[in-house]
Amino acid sequence: MVSAQVFLGLGSNLGDRLANLQSAADLLDAEPDLVLVACSRVWETDPVGGPEQPDYLNAVIQVETGLAPLGLMEACRRTEAALHRERATRWGPRTIDVDILLFDDRAIDEPDLTIPHPRLQERAFVVLPLLELAPTLVLPGDRSLLASVVSGGARPFAPPLRIADLP
Repeated sequence: MVSAQVFLGLGSNLGDRLANLQSAADLLDAEPDLVLVACSRVWETDPVGGPEQPDYLNAVIQVETGLAPLGLMEACRRTEAALHRERATRWGPRTIDVDILLFDDRAIDEPDLTIPHPRLQERAFVVLPLLELAPTLVLPGDRSLLASVVSGGARPFAPPLRIADLP
């Protein structure tokens, strides 16, 4: 199995937000050909766009996978479905959101999948936790992630999520 280094963004603003993030990490870790390697701390963030809604909890997890990008997207969607994600309103509230942020150094632009994730550098709730895991990360096209840091209503909320196979 050829292994890719991937960063996934997790977000929740409905129900027990922290439990939703942990459940998503656990479900992803149980997927075949997907291993959680690290997790950022959990950040609480103001909602961006969409209707009025509660604040989010967000985290970024680093995974290794033998899955192709579209196969990984299917695993992310299975996780969202298991946690009762509804896609009623664009940028609306949700129990869980699982986004592929980066997949090795690949750039993908397909109808159902864009990597790096669009607007990645505009979202403090992605940039700050991503920098915790990969402080010297350079995005495809030699774009520095560090150059895009803005506070954007993000504030530390909790320590990293548990990863089952790590001490």
